[in-house]
Amino acid sequence: MYKENFGQTIATLRKEKNMTQLQLADQMNVTDKAVSKWERELSYPDINTVPKLAEVLEVGVEELIQIEGNDYKEENIEEESGIRKDFNTAISIIFKAIPLAMGIAVIVLSILEGLSISSGFIMLGIGMFFLALDKPREKKD
Repeated sequence: MYKENFGQTIATLRKEKNMTQLQLADQMNVTDKAVSKWERELSYPDINTVPKLAEVLEVGVEELIQIEGNDYKEENIEEESGIRKDFNTAISIIFKAIPLAMGIAVIVLSILEGLSISSGFIMLGIGMFFLALDKPREKKD
């Protein structure tokens, strides 16, 4: 079933009552431009005026504000799940790449004799830290 957004709902209900935007605006004490913006979803009515809007359109507030986000669709959940998996994969790759880069840097700098022992241990420690961070993530997946 197709569900209208808030602006479309206002426009549909207004047209069912054979009202113009100006007539609705007069009853709501706003301008016709405000009603036009509501219907195009460029702005929304003040929350305090929604009950009056529902009364003018002769519907319940619940019917008027049938919020499309309320029905959290299965596809949105699947999409978020896919995004979360992609993010977790990217983080896991980063957490594995940092130790690899640190290890390679220690080896290369040791060969070139440009690395002190303490700096080497610090770099390897940083690498081990990121490996340790990634371990719990692997168990979750």
